[in-house]
Amino acid sequence: MLSCVRRALSLRPVFVSVSGSLTLLILMLMLMASNAVQAADHSSTSGGKTSRPELRTNQHFIEELGRKPEFDVNSRMDVFRYIFSSLPNTVRVYPTENYYYFKFYHQGIRYAGNVRLAAVDRDEGILHFAYFADANASSSEGSMHYLKLNAREGVRVEKTGPLEYSVSYDGRRVTFHLNDLSDIAPPKDLLRAKEIYLGPVFDESGLQFYLLFNTELKIFHYILIETSGTGDQLIASEVADRILIGKRSGFAFYQDHHIDRKVLIAVHAANVVVNNYFDGPFDQLPDNFIKGDSLKDAIVASDPKMASKIDRFGYLASGEGRYLIGPYMQYSDPGDLAGIDACASEPGKPRNHYPSCFAIQGGGD
Repeated sequence: MLSCVRRALSLRPVFVSVSGSLTLLILMLMLMASNAVQAADHSSTSGGKTSRPELRTNQHFIEELGRKPEFDVNSRMDVFRYIFSSLPNTVRVYPTENYYYFKFYHQGIRYAGNVRLAAVDRDEGILHFAYFADANASSSEGSMHYLKLNAREGVRVEKTGPLEYSVSYDGRRVTFHLNDLSDIAPPKDLLRAKEIYLGPVFDESGLQFYLLFNTELKIFHYILIETSGTGDQLIASEVADRILIGKRSGFAFYQDHHIDRKVLIAVHAANVVVNNYFDGPFDQLPDNFIKGDSLKDAIVASDPKMASKIDRFGYLASGEGRYLIGPYMQYSDPGDLAGIDACASEPGKPRNHYPSCFAIQGGGD
């Protein structure tokens, strides 16, 4: 069972898998990049797509390891200056909790981190910055380096349009385009009678979801958005044809018996251990699109003891973290998912109880 609280506002970076080919693909995302990388960043910002994938080589990887450091990695402002100066003039932030993730190598150690324009305080001129030694299969992440930046540190955040912010520091300006998913909504026939739609989720894995809440069973679901492709190849598992596992992400989905939709039922435990891009969408809630207290009301309905403890985004008043919405399980082998199929395929199961087969969290009453 997942903990009901996840780590605090800006100290929850997500890591990239350390598998060989995937590492090469994402290795230098936010470095002082080559012209080709910079061009790709500008292309993605404008919504364009290059016709050919970028080539990442082991030569680039090895040579980057051997670079002599130009700054003290323990100096948070030096690292921020390096990251900020390496960004193109315009960037696009895809994840819906507004994290702009990066990686870099320093003395042979890979670091990960994020620049974040959080919905809760960006209009107050605040920018969050965090980085740490990256985790892998044999070691946990290093100490967190975190800064909450504003004009006092010379960092100026200005809203320049709907979901558009200009950040200025050290003589340069970068425009951040946050992901505008305001026109995203599930078709009515994708929802059950007792379900409500809370907002769209764009996960750092590249997969997208509708976040739903069942007001009768008091459970959450992440439903895969498939309108423009999934960004993954879903393969039927040996456990059951209705259990589909992403070849790239490892996300496991269940093909609903009654509605043409795929419900996220599990993420691979190995990805959770290293906290990479595939650890699940719990950390990409639809912050820019939450209407009023809809999310808070759903959390409290599911877990009544949170009534006086959270704000409308689900942040704890104590500042200790944010409520975790993770109704899916963790698995190490597809066989771990057999119980979900057994529950969903049980003869005579009342249709209104059917969704409970896909949630391990909820049911506050």
